[in-house]
Amino acid sequence: CTNVFHHLSLSLEEAEGSFDDFTRSYMSYGVQRQANNSLMFREWAPGAQALFLTGDFNDWNSTSHPYTKKEYGKWELYLPPKRNKAPAIEHETKLKHQHTRPKRPRSLRIYEAHVGIASPAEEIATYTNFTLNVLPKIKDLGYNCVQLMAIMEHAYYGSFGYQVTNFFAASSRFGTPEDLKRLVDTAHSLGITVLLDVVHSHASSNTADGLNKFDGTDSCFFHSGPRGHHLQWGSRLFNYQSWEVLRFLLSNLRWWMEEYRFDGFRFDGVSSMLYHHHGIAMSFSGGYSEYFGMQVDEDSIIHLMLSNHILHTLYPDCITIAEDVSGMPGLCKPVKNGGLGFDYRLNMAVPDKWIQILKELKDEEWDMGNIIYTLTNRRKGEGSIGYAESHDQALVGDKSLAFWLMDKEMYTNMSSLIPMTPVIDRGIQLHKMIRLLMLHRLWGIGSLAFMGNEFGHPDWLDFPRKGNGESYQYARRQYNLLDPDNNLRYTQLYAFDRDMNLTEDKYGWLASQKKDKVIVFERANVMFVFNFHPSNSYSDYRIAAGPNGKYRIKLDSDAEQYGGHGRLDTDTEFFTVQEPFKGVNDQCPCMILLCFIHF
Repeated sequence: CTNVFHHLSLSLEEAEGSFDDFTRSYMSYGVQRQANNSLMFREWAPGAQALFLTGDFNDWNSTSHPYTKKEYGKWELYLPPKRNKAPAIEHETKLKHQHTRPKRPRSLRIYEAHVGIASPAEEIATYTNFTLNVLPKIKDLGYNCVQLMAIMEHAYYGSFGYQVTNFFAASSRFGTPEDLKRLVDTAHSLGITVLLDVVHSHASSNTADGLNKFDGTDSCFFHSGPRGHHLQWGSRLFNYQSWEVLRFLLSNLRWWMEEYRFDGFRFDGVSSMLYHHHGIAMSFSGGYSEYFGMQVDEDSIIHLMLSNHILHTLYPDCITIAEDVSGMPGLCKPVKNGGLGFDYRLNMAVPDKWIQILKELKDEEWDMGNIIYTLTNRRKGEGSIGYAESHDQALVGDKSLAFWLMDKEMYTNMSSLIPMTPVIDRGIQLHKMIRLLMLHRLWGIGSLAFMGNEFGHPDWLDFPRKGNGESYQYARRQYNLLDPDNNLRYTQLYAFDRDMNLTEDKYGWLASQKKDKVIVFERANVMFVFNFHPSNSYSDYRIAAGPNGKYRIKLDSDAEQYGGHGRLDTDTEFFTVQEPFKGVNDQCPCMILLCFIHF
């Protein structure tokens, strides 16, 4: 693949002048305004016999404005300005970005979000609502990155944005292009990096409003025959070997970076791209034979190498994340070293591990060593994003972490005006501990949280469809649960999520005790102690410490403002002792997380 990549790179530069020119093809294709306000339309449709432009500018006459056929399958149409010299089709985008991109975060804390569900109302929410009401929450919570889903135009709302029909359009159901630009610009003003959930792994099979059969053939942008169809998703698969498909997709990345000022991308469906079998019915064990063989789609790999090479060359601070469940070696190695060039991969095995634990094991059966192994099971030096749950776990048919822990009691027993039931008590304590262990990156490079789950959102996610009577009841996030007047414990979970994000820095493992169900590790001057035992509390518990001296509790998940029991005095000082086992004696109640600082 590396040799083919280098050969293709050289060929592109020789034929197109440079990567910069090639990836700016969006400035010559589509609709381009000329100096005299005329419009030039250019399309690639090699199989078409004739092309026509129609719209309200010509009273929807389907044959009055034909394109002229050019070489290499290209078509052009010149549309002169109106008599008053105005363009025949007005350009309505006026907004200019006011704020520069933030510096690339040293470590990512990603807030995964969908604009349409970002409101308690049973409706499709807007870019403006997100800008005014959600971005301030993201800033308050301490997340430094927002990942926006379902932005690329898609006809079917229930597809979660993964059946793209127009790659060069922001979804109009949420508002105007200016509204989205204002959202990104506002995020930048708050120091928040913005990632686009980009879908280049497949496209909608729609023909009326999508790319499918764009030129009347089965193979314009896609592979012909069975190879061009994803049987599980019912969508079309790109022909990454095609020069013009590369132009289209690479220009698309550049367009989103330039036109909307996104800071990077989360590439969806990378596992499907990497293999001819698309990962369907595959259980990857980590054996290298699974990654190197005829089942690997080299065209896709080279396309991903090109994407990362171009993005990181033209935008050194650009962030790229791969959604890959297979564990492909070299996924996050630089392209110059023979890798695919991603900065991070999603650690998709971790949420499955938590679901398996909560579903199958009693608290007494939790194996701390097995948990640690899953959290740290990645190749040395590989960037990874850890999370306990994402949008996948929120979808109907699955359960959120909070619902696995507290189930139906979330609907009746979350009032802070009544004593906690055992189920709510256990659920709140474990929710805080698991989220800090995962979302605060204490085991890895970056973290991710799906919107609403930071405060234990009680409901699953179900978009309007025939099966639910086209209801929006579960296609929303109930931020209203955080209203102080409601006196609900969701506010305590929100407060903990916000405060835990203040303790972010590098990490280092110290120890885990299987029998005691205690995990301990240290980052900089902060020591973290997790007691997952359901009933055993410990006094004078000895922990190996780094620097000698005094330690004091900085963050206590058992504090009453976080829905805890307030069993510890946070002003207590803990001292190291010089013994063969150098450590500090502390108190460690059950179901608790403690953060100690050295001073």
